[in-house]
Amino acid sequence: MRSNLGMMKILHLKKRGCFLLKLLCLVVLVLIFCEFLVYYVVIFQCHWPEVKIEAHRSSKQSSASVLKAMFLSDTHMLGEIKGHWLDKLRREWQMERAFQTALSLLEPDIVFILGDVFDEGKWSFSEAWADDVRRFQKMFRHPVCTELMVVVGNHDIGFHYEMTTYKLKRFAKVFNFTSGKLITRKGVKVHLSPRMSGDLNSCLSPIPSLFSPSFVMVNSVALEGDGCTVCSRAEAKLMKLSHKLNCSQQEQNHSKKRCSDVEQLPASEPILLQHYPLYRRNDAECAGEDSALPEEKNIPFKEKYDVLSREASQKLLWWFHPRLILSGHTHSACEVLHNGKIPEISVPSFSWRNRNNPSFIMGSITPTDFSLYKCFLPLESRVVTIYCIAGALLGVLILAHLQLLNPPFYFAQHLIRKHKAV
Repeated sequence: MRSNLGMMKILHLKKRGCFLLKLLCLVVLVLIFCEFLVYYVVIFQCHWPEVKIEAHRSSKQSSASVLKAMFLSDTHMLGEIKGHWLDKLRREWQMERAFQTALSLLEPDIVFILGDVFDEGKWSFSEAWADDVRRFQKMFRHPVCTELMVVVGNHDIGFHYEMTTYKLKRFAKVFNFTSGKLITRKGVKVHLSPRMSGDLNSCLSPIPSLFSPSFVMVNSVALEGDGCTVCSRAEAKLMKLSHKLNCSQQEQNHSKKRCSDVEQLPASEPILLQHYPLYRRNDAECAGEDSALPEEKNIPFKEKYDVLSREASQKLLWWFHPRLILSGHTHSACEVLHNGKIPEISVPSFSWRNRNNPSFIMGSITPTDFSLYKCFLPLESRVVTIYCIAGALLGVLILAHLQLLNPPFYFAQHLIRKHKAV
């Protein structure tokens, strides 16, 4: 009798252990899918867009001259003041997994972040700043042959009235950023620190820099136009670079005296990279699933706060005659044409904290042409829905195991018997 009871207890424990193991497997599978696999499933569907290549070049040189560039914006990593630990954990994990998955699957040559890397850079003291930088370097770690370049935003150094030389130097020291910085890779010249340039030599294309696409990185926070120290320096660097580019694009017989001592730069029209968009009235003409909400599109933009001033916008267009402008700041997508021919793409936020459907831009770029493709990240609402469905299923299984929930067929059978008895 005792042996039978003992066997029954053992069988009961085995049955319970087997059930708990099944529940654990379900939980682990859901976690693995929602926290890892979903990023691969979604980003795997993205692809580099095709771009026209000059016919007169050799096929080897032509394929090597296409630069694969990723553009993302407004990561807004929370700091110690406003950052709730759960919010930081969830959103930073999302950005880390999205970024690392994109690097793994897409293998870009270069990645640009268009400002507002940090949410509290304008407030943080040295210790908090160092912690934010450490977390950023962990999240956005990258291979040696993939370069990461960061443009400064208002949350990194403050709006114009909060911006100081100290904050700008602190940012520049970490990210090697200066306003009016020219970047060229493969057929677009990058001025790197000696340490970085040594590591990258084995990754660079042998194509001369004069046959490379060029990017101009702009400190748009400093384009206030009031003559402040930081603003004056930023504008002076931009004007100097503009002169070099204009001399490089002119024919040799023209302006020899004016351009005789000027360094030769890539002759292709540059691509402007900045945080603030150029002036536009509002987002009324913006379309797409990741544009601003309908009720927000007609709200007028404030110059020098939501967008650059008319004057600063016109200066940048005059100075550089860019073929493309990429900006952030608004957290929503938009595409506008300036002067009827120069496209500007506003890149949405990369973080779930700012939108349900974050994304980034993939660009295939040559010295004379470019093609862009938008890659969306997993929807936060969809991931939450999967968790809710899995949680509900887990609850049903537990209740059924404890015999606290009658199976549907048992309930139907009970109704049939009751009907027959009547």
